[in-house]
Amino acid sequence: MLRFNKTSHEDKHESEATMDQPPQPAPLYEGSTHNQTPAHTQTTTSAMTESESLARDIKEGLLSGFVGNGTELTGEANFKGMLRVDGHLSGKVHSDEGTLIVSTNGLIDANIEVAVAQIHGTVKGDITATKRIELGRVAKVTGNIQTPSLVIEQGAVFEGNCRMTKADEPGQNGKK
Repeated sequence: MLRFNKTSHEDKHESEATMDQPPQPAPLYEGSTHNQTPAHTQTTTSAMTESESLARDIKEGLLSGFVGNGTELTGEANFKGMLRVDGHLSGKVHSDEGTLIVSTNGLIDANIEVAVAQIHGTVKGDITATKRIELGRVAKVTGNIQTPSLVIEQGAVFEGNCRMTKADEPGQNGKK
């Protein structure tokens, strides 16, 4: 037990008095962020909407960048962490350890080099991922892909060549 504003003599006396008593449960809504819900409430898992998921990622600091719906960017995008594209991005996308997420409304006209690519929208360009590429059920990819792990959901459209690499083979860029 930790008490502030007491001398060591008072602490010793109080700790001896509490050794004979059973431990008491912590009160609800104590100032800790780990105990903010009442004990009688059960947490239910429900599907999060896309905007709720985005808000959570921003709040937790997981999202490094975001291209919003209706936004058009041209140039080179370098990022760490996670980049989510709901708008239109053209040029080049690069991240050594990051995750690129292209939402259902997202459009990328660029060559992509990332660790993980989660595509649910449209990509026109080559994709190189050092860890994995995931094509969602409404994904449309036109270009060559290179990755050690590939997931393609039913309904996804992929036009191009695929080269499966070993996980320790980053940056081969389709060269044999």
